[in-house]
Amino acid sequence: MARSIRLEDVRKEYHTAGTTHLAVDDLSLEIPEGSFTTIVGPSGCGKTTTLRMIAGLETPTSGSIHFGDRDVTDVRPQDRNAAMVFQSIALYPHMTVRENIAYGLKVAGVPKAERRAAVDEAATTLQIGEQLEKMPAELSGGQQQRVALGSAFVQDPDVLLLDEPMSDLDAKLKAELRVEVQRLHKEMDATMVYVTHDQTEAMTMSDYVLLLEGGRLAQFAPPGDLFDRPVSQYVAEFIGTPSTNALPATVEIGEGGPVVVGEWFEIPAPPDPFEDRIGDAVTLGIRPQYLSPDGGDHRVRVVVDVVEQLGTEFVIHGTGLDGTHINVVDESVGDATASDELDVGFDAADAFVFDDDGRTICHGDRLVAARSRPNQ
Repeated sequence: MARSIRLEDVRKEYHTAGTTHLAVDDLSLEIPEGSFTTIVGPSGCGKTTTLRMIAGLETPTSGSIHFGDRDVTDVRPQDRNAAMVFQSIALYPHMTVRENIAYGLKVAGVPKAERRAAVDEAATTLQIGEQLEKMPAELSGGQQQRVALGSAFVQDPDVLLLDEPMSDLDAKLKAELRVEVQRLHKEMDATMVYVTHDQTEAMTMSDYVLLLEGGRLAQFAPPGDLFDRPVSQYVAEFIGTPSTNALPATVEIGEGGPVVVGEWFEIPAPPDPFEDRIGDAVTLGIRPQYLSPDGGDHRVRVVVDVVEQLGTEFVIHGTGLDGTHINVVDESVGDATASDELDVGFDAADAFVFDDDGRTICHGDRLVAARSRPNQ
């Protein structure tokens, strides 16, 4: 039965040679029961440590972890009804696929007939039914990973934890397994938490994404919210490929109120919260997908450095006239070459404004609302 997962002020410190390393810093959130949550972030941000604490393989320095109403902070891993799939495919080389999948059930004392039925069901779901009597060495890497998933699946856990299970697979197999893992989640009554450094996996597979920064919570929300309503410049730049463009600007006073002014644009801004920021330096964020030669009320000039083709789209890696690095993703820039100058446009509705600490001041919907103010 799926359980919610609640972390309350969870902190994890490691002490080595007189030095304290803070891996997770007062992390608090609640993962809804039955959901699929992905933990993402750069290397060393605390992703795997967080997962291992949920599994019971690491003990928090302080704080508590709950499955539903049950405090499991000090509960042994085997007593949490949680299963974990590791990055390294840990299969017993001397056992057949069937024996590997069934091993956890055998240790738990499940009768042989029930074990066999559970393994057959898992193998059918994971499309490895024809591999059950083979040894792990006879399987491809993708098939071995499915066996590891199967061994977790048959335990019928309340919580299923996956630590970068696709990091060693090729792109084609990753795409196939992404679909299979999502299908597996729909068929299981379990809450799934998945660690990855691949934001494509995070954005396409998840109900919720937990983005960490230096062991701290950067944002926990559905994938679309991280893309469209980031709470900080860090979130905006980490989520999305290529990264969000960061254009320098200042807040000035215009005829009708505050305006955000950059090298080539001037955007009306709402009095709240900008009227107390007159003269402040800010950053305008705009995703490369929202810059186009054919559209937008506000313009930016870009000198082309490199052009990449991605199927029907092209990626311009360029430089603004003030030296700012700017990316553009569009279908209509394929004939651009290095050193060309392009005027690209964007709409205020697609922009973000960040303060000098990188916190989001407002999203594009408030900038659009500011256009309709009197005398503007």
